Amino acid sequence: MKTAEVVIVTGVSGAGKSQAIKCLEDLGFFCIDNLPTTLIPTFVRLCTQSEHAIERVGLVVDVREGEFLTPLFDILKMLRTEGHTVTIVFLDAYDEVLVRRFSESRRPHPLAAGKSALVGITAERQMLARLRDDADLIIDTSALTIHDLKRFLSQAFVKERLTAKIGLSLVSFGYKHGLPFDADIVFDTRFLPSPHFIDDLRPLTGLDSQIGEFLMRTSVTKPYLERLVDLLDFVVPLCEEEGRAYLTIALGCTGGHHRSVFFVEQLAGHFRETGYQINIRHRDIEKV
Repeated sequence: MKTAEVVIVTGVSGAGKSQAIKCLEDLGFFCIDNLPTTLIPTFVRLCTQSEHAIERVGLVVDVREGEFLTPLFDILKMLRTEGHTVTIVFLDAYDEVLVRRFSESRRPHPLAAGKSALVGITAERQMLARLRDDADLIIDTSALTIHDLKRFLSQAFVKERLTAKIGLSLVSFGYKHGLPFDADIVFDTRFLPSPHFIDDLRPLTGLDSQIGEFLMRTSVTKPYLERLVDLLDFVVPLCEEEGRAYLTIALGCTGGHHRSVFFVEQLAGHFRETGYQINIRHRDIEKV
């Protein structure tokens, strides 16, 4: 029996599922939005048994399914048992971002029932909690443009990913702006001297060579970087062996402008040299 690559796009309302499914269409997936979950096995079977077999399928599943969400986990388990590759992509964003998006679009939240969008968002998070826990890839779209999202999904689901190494997403962030909730692994760089307190360096970012030169003059920077590389060289292949398609590694400093950005760029260079697909996101580099 022929098998298919099935990508389930899910997540909270307003996080960008419609844009994500359009991106998958551009990548060659046959996509359907809001197919009842009970019909998923039949649909996948028809795709693989058709005269011109459809090998890549993208499906949007969300709270519009209502009670049909309940059997979804058994259905996905059955698909995997039949040999299909199933990946759950969960799109999320901060509450304040979602509220603003609903306000700007003037559309009601599907669970708000005449109440505020925040009430609907809270209820939706509870309904989707298990699906988020089971997700293979969580994407925080709070600060992503449509082009960023497309680039992110392209790196995760290009054809070559079927045989390539695990995809790595490296994120720099500022602790004062909160942890990135899509991170699988988080490292802290706040113990390093901060360029923020040097007038000539404050306006710069970790992308500027002066910041790297300043940090590398500190005795602890090089040993810390070397130990990070050694640890990740050990951990990443283990995640790959587990069957994960993507791993998000976040590095934080106070504001997300200098130290964390520099370390992300250093790690990106190392893993590119060893053949990994890298997605870089400097989440807070433009924030005050």
